[in-house]
Amino acid sequence: MNPSQTVLGLETSCDETAAAVVRRAPDGTVEVLSSVVASQIAEHAPFGGVVPEIAARAHVESIDAIAERALAEAGLGYGELTGVAATAGPGLVGGVMVGLSFGKAVALARGLPLVAVNHLEGHAVSARLAADIPYPFLLLLVSGGHCQLLSVEGVGACRRLGSTIDDAAGEAFDKIAKTMGLPYPGGPALERLAEGGDAERFALPRMLLGRKDCDFSFSGLKTAAARLAEGLSTDDERRDLAASVQAAIARQLAERSDRAMQLYAREQEGRNLRFVVAGGVAANGAVRQRLMEVAAERGFSFSAPPLRYCTDNAAMIALSGAERLALGMADPLNAPARPRWPLDAAAAAAHPTHVAGRKGAKA
Repeated sequence: MNPSQTVLGLETSCDETAAAVVRRAPDGTVEVLSSVVASQIAEHAPFGGVVPEIAARAHVESIDAIAERALAEAGLGYGELTGVAATAGPGLVGGVMVGLSFGKAVALARGLPLVAVNHLEGHAVSARLAADIPYPFLLLLVSGGHCQLLSVEGVGACRRLGSTIDDAAGEAFDKIAKTMGLPYPGGPALERLAEGGDAERFALPRMLLGRKDCDFSFSGLKTAAARLAEGLSTDDERRDLAASVQAAIARQLAERSDRAMQLYAREQEGRNLRFVVAGGVAANGAVRQRLMEVAAERGFSFSAPPLRYCTDNAAMIALSGAERLALGMADPLNAPARPRWPLDAAAAAAHPTHVAGRKGAKA
């Protein structure tokens, strides 16, 4: 039987400095002993989005105190850890380097194994922080930077079924909110504005209708919504546009998830029909409700992380590290920070949705 793992997790891939301590028992039971997240919303709000240099400096200033607080809330010291896990990508590489370097220092000083975690793998396991969700399962990973459908077959074993060919759903939420003059962060602000709005008032484009795959596209929706926003003059119109945008994004996520469910069910021969949605957009109530309906229609169970684990956090990183350590998987201290790191590297290379740059294939 695998030994118990008590892991310090570190997350600095974007604009949250986070640390957590998670214990994974030999039987796979998970206990979150602490989860601390320091947001940088105030620092980035004047710019309407995340500024990488500001984010990296903020991580440097706070990572030590955040890690100490996570250990204090867990009632543990560094000597009681069995490992340390840190996000190693993908993300803003300046921020990734901060958390990864801190994790390497802890591992070196305390003689602990290091796990360099793929941030997307953290999201993939995030629902397992609060529920018993066995592998395999179908995952919709939907956030500000990523939008993918994946067959998650085990620890670190993800197969891509579909991905966005341009913007992510969360990015579309944020950018449309910005064109409407809503404050940063835009996604939650747009969801609040959409309450009580008429989602049928504005006709918005439905992208990739001629394709039968599971890929997404949100750039056309973003452009159409921006043009409509320019002509709005009343609060009711703004509310209706927000509701229409939210419904359009939820509809596309549901349509592609429905296709993936049909494909996945055939592959699984009707067994293990579990559907998990994770990432920041999973916190959107309208999106979550629509996906729950599709899962029920297709005979899938539906799971999503608690809201506190939908957005970036270190508990998911710690759990990913603990699962890997339980299988004897660890990384050397020269593990690199990676701005790009696809979960399914073979699919990214064979069927890229974006032209690879000098930093490698996009996720």
